Amino acid sequence: MASSYVQDTNFFTRRTIVVVGILGLHVFIVWALATGLAQRAIELVAPPLQTAVIDEVKQQDQPPPPPPPQMERPPVEVPPPDVQIDMPVETQSTAIQDTTNRPVVAPPPPPAPTHQPVRVSGGPGKNFPSTDDYYPSASARLGESGTATVHVCTDTKGKLTEEPKIEQTSGISRLDEGALKLAKAASGRYKPATEDGNPIASCFGFRIKFQLRN
Repeated sequence: MASSYVQDTNFFTRRTIVVVGILGLHVFIVWALATGLAQRAIELVAPPLQTAVIDEVKQQDQPPPPPPPQMERPPVEVPPPDVQIDMPVETQSTAIQDTTNRPVVAPPPPPAPTHQPVRVSGGPGKNFPSTDDYYPSASARLGESGTATVHVCTDTKGKLTEEPKIEQTSGISRLDEGALKLAKAASGRYKPATEDGNPIASCFGFRIKFQLRN
């Protein structure tokens, strides 16, 4: 029992010493912070950093150097040369006489006016078919009327050289077909176009009117 108590007493003593040492260290740190001793120790170990602000020097744009002065050359005055013309009296009178003795050339006559041929367009001729004979019966029953323009080409004798065509419609297809039949049946009865009174082959248009009579 005695030996056991001695061992516990030794352990308690070492443990007490450690605890007391830790407490004493904390007390010392608190005291050093309170008195400023720790701040002075830090300043001795590591001096405070000093910062300095350096203003950047801006380089100002300097104006370009002025251009070199231009030296103007003074104008060089050249005196006009002395020109002397010797004209003898005899030579001058001879020149005038030669000029007056030259024959006068008449201006050329104006060009003759070009001939403009007189042209007369063709059209329906003698014994041309009547529109009554080619009036569509359906259009007559329905009272349809209108005018179609037919385009034809004829030779010097008034005969068709190609199929007639509708140049401007009457607005009714039946009347247009009747006009084409009439124009085709009239081949050889057209009055051909003339140039200076002579018949020529040509193309022209003429109107065919379909109208009911009372």
